[in-house]
Parts: sequence; structure tokens; C-alpha cells
Amino acid sequence: MVPIILSGGSGTRLWPYSRSLHPKQFLSLVSNHTMIQETLLRTKGLSFVEEPWIICNKEHRFTVAEQLREIGLGQAGIILEPVGKNTAPAIALAALQLLSVGNDSPMLILPADHVIKDIGAFHKAIEVARECALSGYLVTFGIVPSSPETGYGYIKKGTAAGGFSDSAYKVDRFVEKPSIEIAKDYVSSGSYFWNSGMFLFKPSRYLAELEKHNPEIVLYCRKALELAQADLDFIRVDKDFFEQCPEDSIDYAVMEKTESALMVTLDAGWSDVGSWSALWEVSEKDSSGNTLKGDVVAEDATGCFVQADNKLIAIVGVDDLVIVDTDDSLMVASKNRVQDVKKIVSMLKTQNRPEATVHRKVYRPWGYYDSIDSGDRFQVKRIVVNPGAELSLQMHHHRAEHWIVVSGTALVVNGDTETILTENQSTYIPIGQIHQLKNPGSIPLELIEVQSGSYLGEDDIVRFEDKYGRSSAD
Repeated sequence: MVPIILSGGSGTRLWPYSRSLHPKQFLSLVSNHTMIQETLLRTKGLSFVEEPWIICNKEHRFTVAEQLREIGLGQAGIILEPVGKNTAPAIALAALQLLSVGNDSPMLILPADHVIKDIGAFHKAIEVARECALSGYLVTFGIVPSSPETGYGYIKKGTAAGGFSDSAYKVDRFVEKPSIEIAKDYVSSGSYFWNSGMFLFKPSRYLAELEKHNPEIVLYCRKALELAQADLDFIRVDKDFFEQCPEDSIDYAVMEKTESALMVTLDAGWSDVGSWSALWEVSEKDSSGNTLKGDVVAEDATGCFVQADNKLIAIVGVDDLVIVDTDDSLMVASKNRVQDVKKIVSMLKTQNRPEATVHRKVYRPWGYYDSIDSGDRFQVKRIVVNPGAELSLQMHHHRAEHWIVVSGTALVVNGDTETILTENQSTYIPIGQIHQLKNPGSIPLELIEVQSGSYLGEDDIVRFEDKYGRSSAD
């Protein structure tokens, strides 16, 4: 059985903590591990588990690779989507990749950003689903509903699937997100289950059903994978063919049309953590029902979720609020309106505000930088370079840079010269000078960069050499 992790989401409803270039699957929301790490770790202990594959946005590739390395899964396969085309094509890429090396083991399809508390129940449901998949069925997991939720689609169970566990049923039908009145009827009937977005089936069976109901997806995914290029640890599928692929979810493209769908019920403390209120529900709370993370003081407050990253937050006499503080943003919302946070993100994108897409701290394959301050014709960054890592050999048309080493050792290429700098030493990079920064040491290199010039955007980088395979626009 091969875990296939879908990591293409942008997590806009968890703004400002989650942003499109560093969305919720890469955040530590419910434990010390990130969401994608938790997803991968909970597959341990299952029978017959092979190395996982991750399908992700090309902009997230280095973050995915680093988070896999942190939990000892550096050999996992990573397929890069040049554009998002929803779940049906993403899963088709994984299926085609497995079959290309003669592997028709069942694929366990898991979104990267879900919470599951009862791992034992989760494993038991997967073992049932695997038996069904080996018999040729396409299995989805139906979550036993704990409340009449309007934010989830539902699956209505049909008759019991003979020959398997009593938790396996034929699928009667899939239904869209209901109104609250209809959701109440669904839950009270006992016949409807939340649609989890998790699946298990053999690659050959999925492709056969997809080809029957939406053959263009298979056609363009096959061509895109045939022309894929190896890029370091990644498989970069062909952009031209993948852009021509129809965009569709697995539910619409296959599961609602196939006659081979089964549902295995799952009651394991599942949540898709699709909003701040959902995160509050799965988080630890104090005696007043508050979830308080960071430096928070509460007086006469109930039912609040407060996340303080950098400063003290004090709340007095308030109920059912969500307050989230990051380096560059503060969000305050009523807990029953948090689904509308995505409207704020849309507004910020319309205004071309960077807070919609990136954090003040931006991760790169070599480490990260934190934009400390900026103004007219200047910007100050704190840069941390991992041991053995290096920035690209590059040049800027519009800015000069001053580097001051705070700790560690820097090997600096500045035009035709190479210099070693240590703590409290500095150098100056003129506009148009070819330069490079490396960390030859065994501890992180930390420095302060002061940029000055007429334009300070990240796209003013001309790369000549890059060990991570990035272009100037990447």
C-alpha cells in the first residue's frame, strides 16, 4: 500500500497564520509536528506500507522536501504540479507514476492537512478498505458525524458490502454541502456521513474508471508525465500538457459515477481543520473554554481562540473571539464568522498586499529570511543559512547590499574575490555586482542584510548558478 499525500491546498481560511506560499499543511497547529508530517507519521504501523509519494505545488517543493527530511522520509517521491487542477488529475499522476514502474499496490489517498486523533481506529478502517481495494473497489471513507455541519459534503450509505467488515457499505449517493436544517436531518437519520476526501484503491482501477468517465484527464496526465523531467529530488511534469488537462475533483470525475464505489465508516476524531473555529474545537482548552497559545492573559473571557506569536495579548470580558497575531498582521474575528476570513484574503490579493501570500519570514531551500524593516529605498532582512547551504550566484539591477555577520561563518563571492567573514565582520555588494553567499561551517550562519536602491522586489534577481535548480523567476 502506497500513501499518496495531496499537498496542494492554500489554507486561506486560516489566514493570517496560513498563506498561499506557506499554507496550513506546513504549520504546527495541533502538535510539535506540522500537519503534513502528522499525516505521514500516522501511516506508520500499517501493514504493507511502502515509501509515500507527495503531490504538491512547485512553489512548495523545498518546504515539502525539508519537512520530509525532518521526519526521516527524505527518500519519498515528490511530484510537482505546475498548476493546480484539483484532485482527479493529481491522483492520476500518482497512479500513472506507480504503474510506470510496475507497481499496482493500493494507493491510500490522504489530504496533507487533516487531524485524526484515534490512530488505532484509523488503521482499522484502512485495513478494511485495503481488503475492498484488493477486490477491485474504489473506497472512500465516511466520517461518523458528531454534529450537523454545513461545511462538509455528505455520503449516504447504501446496503452492506457483502464479504467485508460490517463497516463497509455500498455508496448510495454523494450530496453537496447542505443547509443546517437538511444537515440536522442527515445526522439524525444515521445514514449520512461526512465526506472525508480520503480514498483507497488500486492505481489500475482508478485509471480505468477515470478513463471511462473523463478520458481527457488520463490523456493529458499521461502525456505530462511522459515528458516529465527529473529536478533534484522532484519529478516536474510537463507544464504545456498539464495545463490542457481538465480541472475536476475525484468526487465529480469518478466517485459519483462509478458503480464500484464503497464507503468504509470512520469514527476517529477526524477534522479537516478548515477554519479557526475548527482548530479551536480540536485544541486543548482551559476551564473557560479558551485555547490560548503564546503569551496570552485572559480575564473573564470564554470560548476564545488566541494565538500570540510575538507579543503579549490580553483579553478582558470577551466571548467567542478568534485573535491571531503574526509578525505582520493581527486578525480579530467572531468565532461564528471565521469562514469569512477568506474574504479578507481576497481583498488583500485585489490590493496586491504581500500579507495575502507570504509571511514576513520566508523559507528558502538554503534556510530563511525575515524582513525586519523597510521604507523608501531601503529594506533590512535577517538571513539564516543552513550549514553547507548556499544562495545562488546572482546579480541585482536595482539594489546594493550590505551584509553584517551576526554568528557563524560566511564564504562571500564578491565579483572576482572570495572572502571568509566571521562574527561582527561585514561586506558591501554594489549594484550589478555578481555575488554569492555560502555557509561552509557546521552551525547556522546568521547575518543582517541592508538593501538600498530604487527597487527592492524579490524578482530583481538574475541567477547564474543555483544548486537547487531555480531560475531567476523561481
